[in-house]
Amino acid sequence: MLALRLTRGTHPLVLARRLLVAAASAGVGFLLLCTLGHALGHPEQAPASTLRLLWCVLPLAATVQFAVAVARTDPSTRPRPGLSAIGLGPARLALLAAASTAVTCALGSAVALLLYLHLRGDLTGLPFDGAAAGLLAGDQPVPLAAVLTLLAVVPVTAAAAAALALRPRPAPPASSEASGEDETVPSGLPWGVALIAIGLAVETYAGRGGGGDGLPLPGRFDGSPAAVLAGWVLTAIGLATAGPALVHGCGRLLQTARPGAVRLLAGRVLTAEARRIGRPLGVVCAVLSGLLAAASLYGSDTGSDAFGPLTGLGATLILACTCATLLTAALESRQGRAPVTEALLDAGAPPTALRTAALLRAGVLLAVFLPLTWAVGELAALPLKG
Repeated sequence: MLALRLTRGTHPLVLARRLLVAAASAGVGFLLLCTLGHALGHPEQAPASTLRLLWCVLPLAATVQFAVAVARTDPSTRPRPGLSAIGLGPARLALLAAASTAVTCALGSAVALLLYLHLRGDLTGLPFDGAAAGLLAGDQPVPLAAVLTLLAVVPVTAAAAAALALRPRPAPPASSEASGEDETVPSGLPWGVALIAIGLAVETYAGRGGGGDGLPLPGRFDGSPAAVLAGWVLTAIGLATAGPALVHGCGRLLQTARPGAVRLLAGRVLTAEARRIGRPLGVVCAVLSGLLAAASLYGSDTGSDAFGPLTGLGATLILACTCATLLTAALESRQGRAPVTEALLDAGAPPTALRTAALLRAGVLLAVFLPLTWAVGELAALPLKG
């Protein structure tokens, strides 16, 4: 009840972010229910239905990541003296954020159920002249237990992830803060590079071998061997792992060669916020590289029918959620350095210098991550073009 009251009194922008989380949850819930419809309509293809269900893990992970990012930037989850006085400390606030996330995702799951039943014709007449009834097994009864189980996946997973991400952590020792421990090189770069190399090597080996059956996606995009897709997953994990170290390196690069005030400020912000924005930026890089590889492989006229409607929905969910997570992390970073920005303005720093530093940060990140995204996408598609 407290979570609902806080939701009603939040800022409109916060409500808009929660509505986006609910929309993403609705999309994932609809994909899960469509997988159930395929299983009901094709009971003889149980392995294919299982693989379709596993394919929903990617949009599910993107949605959960976005839900956690929104929960982190929610003002109601921040510790305040007034709340601590009534027993709402950091641990209780983490549980409150998890409850709010569960309510938001449950709303999206309810919308997905209504849409699923509407397209099946269970609520009113068959829409679209019954075109979706065959895909959703409209002639079969809906198993209530399976539907409720699938729709509970997103709220439960997102709530657990939010509670884990916002759990209270012990404060670092004062000696580590004084020694500048937060300014060191995140250690994920070697692991990230290794995972990217292994993923590309697996894709190359599988592409040259040409063996293996294509995995069935929820659509018609089913021509890639399992090893190629597994290699791309490894590459994506490597990019996400290396993201914080790459952002930190960009910040250190800006601070080299006798930097001025603007370059020094931009570099210090990047090094301080590398862990916060580096991983979402790496995930966006991985998603865009995968889309570039798919467009390179299936962008011709012969491959125009490779993408089905549900595959397009899943890809849209992944891209939208990862980009929204990156923007939310950038907003969280801006909120975190708001006291420093206010202090600089009070000290007489011109606002143009702060805007120039922000543009410089964005330019350096684009200069590093755009070529990396293009290179990984081309290398991922190269083994399959032959």
